Amino acid sequence: MRTVIPTLLGGLALGITTAFAQSGDLTMPKTIEAGAAFSIQSAGSGKGTIYIAGPGQVIKQDVQLGAGISIPAGSLYNAGHYSVWLTSDSSTQSGSIDVLPAQKLSDITFIAKPSRLPVALHNAITGSVYVFDSYGNLITKPMQISFQLLNPGSAPQTRTAETRHGAAWTQMDSAAREGKAQFIAKVGDISSTRIVGQVPGDPCTIKMNAKAAGNKIQLVTDPVKDCSGNAIPDGTIVTFTASYGDAKSTVDVPLKKGIASTVIPAHRGAMISVASGVVLGNQIRWAQ
Repeated sequence: MRTVIPTLLGGLALGITTAFAQSGDLTMPKTIEAGAAFSIQSAGSGKGTIYIAGPGQVIKQDVQLGAGISIPAGSLYNAGHYSVWLTSDSSTQSGSIDVLPAQKLSDITFIAKPSRLPVALHNAITGSVYVFDSYGNLITKPMQISFQLLNPGSAPQTRTAETRHGAAWTQMDSAAREGKAQFIAKVGDISSTRIVGQVPGDPCTIKMNAKAAGNKIQLVTDPVKDCSGNAIPDGTIVTFTASYGDAKSTVDVPLKKGIASTVIPAHRGAMISVASGVVLGNQIRWAQ
């Protein structure tokens, strides 16, 4: 019969076609852990060459037929299905072996999203964990993950989850107060921390006051805060609008130290309003 076997040339795995008499299957474990040593039993006598080909790996080794063939620890480390051929001048023997991820945890990858978000949002922070053995294979056996979100000025949030196919995830609420939170994932003795910035939300209410300033009107807001009492960041735009007759004028003012202020021309009977984004404030009719 004609059998396709792998060979090595210039560091690349290629396929070549060679004529051999089929003499049976090799005896070997059906599965091993990544990096484990194992042995292969072959039939016949004389010298031959064994080839092992699998995900990202090709091994070639000269061997003695009829004797146990030792594959040292660390030889097969990528999880997946491997095909095995043992060739000699007169025959070829074949087999296969599945390399499973090692059971011992070596490293985790922790992804937290988003890295910055407004306060007081339900299930708005997502944490995902991937568990790996020392060879970078996803560990497929279930493992318990502990998640903890440490918010400044409030009680920590904790969650637990079990990995499935090497991954686990959870969701957390953003805190009521602004600040940087530590998002921690822990598996056994291995932990990873991410920082999540929590910033004020949209303005909750806006209140302005008006007073005469010569022949003009001075408009000043109270400190602008979100619905959790956090000060809205400086630079946030507040819009003052004055309507009088068929005319209308607007002024955009950035917050400074949490307050917006401006001076506009005075028109008797003008209706003055204030807003920031979609949040409307109070209205004042100028009667002077």
